[in-house]
Amino acid sequence: MPSASCDTLLDDIEDIVSQGDLKPQDRHSARKHVVPKARKRNTQKYLQEENSPPSDSTIPGIQKIWMRTWGCSHNNSDGEYMAGQLAAYGYEITENASEADLWLLNSCTVKNPAEDHFRNSIKKAQEENKKIVLAGCVPQAQPRQDYFKGLSIIGVQQIDRVVEVVEETIKGHSVRLLGQKKANGKRLGGARLDLPKIRKNPLIEIISVNTGCLNACTYCKTKHARGNLASYPIDELVERAKQSFQEGVCEIWLTSEDTGAYGRDIGTNLPALLWKLVEVIPEGAMLRLGMTNPPYILEHLEEMAKILNHPRVYAFLHIPVQSASDTVLMEMKREYCVADFKRVVDFLKEKVPGITLATDIICGFPGETDQDFQETVKLVEDYKFPSLFINQFYPRPGTPAAKMVQVPAQVKKQRTKDLSRVFHSYNPYDHKIGERQQVLVTEESFDSKFYVAHNRFYEQGFRNRPRSHLSSARHPSAAVRRDSASSRLVLHLQKLHQDCALRVSVGLALFALLLAFLVKVYN
Repeated sequence: MPSASCDTLLDDIEDIVSQGDLKPQDRHSARKHVVPKARKRNTQKYLQEENSPPSDSTIPGIQKIWMRTWGCSHNNSDGEYMAGQLAAYGYEITENASEADLWLLNSCTVKNPAEDHFRNSIKKAQEENKKIVLAGCVPQAQPRQDYFKGLSIIGVQQIDRVVEVVEETIKGHSVRLLGQKKANGKRLGGARLDLPKIRKNPLIEIISVNTGCLNACTYCKTKHARGNLASYPIDELVERAKQSFQEGVCEIWLTSEDTGAYGRDIGTNLPALLWKLVEVIPEGAMLRLGMTNPPYILEHLEEMAKILNHPRVYAFLHIPVQSASDTVLMEMKREYCVADFKRVVDFLKEKVPGITLATDIICGFPGETDQDFQETVKLVEDYKFPSLFINQFYPRPGTPAAKMVQVPAQVKKQRTKDLSRVFHSYNPYDHKIGERQQVLVTEESFDSKFYVAHNRFYEQGFRNRPRSHLSSARHPSAAVRRDSASSRLVLHLQKLHQDCALRVSVGLALFALLLAFLVKVYN
């Protein structure tokens, strides 16, 4: 049969099979008169081979797969879905990259360093003769990159077909599924929400409420991958939340490229979804809202304040400002002005006492002057955001901002350092030290010596882990982010509410039940 070119984009798995191939009955007919010569078998060797297929076997479902995911919580959720489907089919998901037969690399296209890590991982996999499947926003946005040649790609809306892509890759084929899911000519949110899933943290469920966005920011490459806004129906999202709680989850994160835009394409809105979700959140569990841009939350400020005051919803919101210069925002095509952002922040701080507001800032966007940057510095000094994500601007290929006159690299670096210095000049949690806090424990510290917990404002705290528990198995999500931004979220509380011990016990009990369930399913 003629082979498919490695860099040919196949519309579907079935395109691998040539019409000239013999059908099963034709093959059987051609060999029915052939009598194989009897051969003495080594029974012991045969049994050993039966029980232990060779690592280079092309029989699907017996290989070990190593996965690596970069980027946002949406991408992490996609990775958990892919791992769940592969494990359900029989593949072993391993944490040891060297022993894996196939590497599944789930990429992020937001910044150059993330893509550089992705590219380096591909090169390393090729050097070690691993089978490779690429996923995430980088190959979706630019599938014809030279370094993708001959490699299989699964698109961001095709993750429910990851088993097919892995199967064909193991057989030596190069497969690319990059299409969009549609119904009645309308783009859907993506893969089904009821797929099998292996959570990195079994107590936290990440639910993507929509994919894509309504904006056209001049610096954003993610738009090229995720496309325009496509929301999941409310009933499907509520059902996914209920299913997650039944599986032992005690915290849900809502995520998307812009949570605030949810529902505008299907005739609903974010508050309508949130009120439905609140109804199914059990006592002791919490809901965390994802990132929302200022234009869309402005339409629902009153309702959002009521929701953020709900006892089972974290009083936390991530609202990126990116710059405090209207001139820069206009060049970014952010569709709001600094006054809009301040209105959102001021309103929520007044109506939701103690709320934690996180924001993002890009340093060195093309055309940013010293005066523009100083306006951003003043915004941070005035509001003293407890969580601030500072990003040096990176021109992403194919974006309008990449064609603009760039700020010198040294200037971008210096502005990033200067803003970081301002951020570290204030201590937003000093006034809370010594307080008693009711918290929800969902994980352990990287060294297993502490429980990691969050209070109602999603402020992070550590509690010493009892010595009697130190010998128990480590939580699978024991890694704690330690970058400069998230470290500011760490709040060392001297005293915690007595209810914390109960919540710890409940959390560990749920984790034990989930482990028992997984052992039963996969054994």
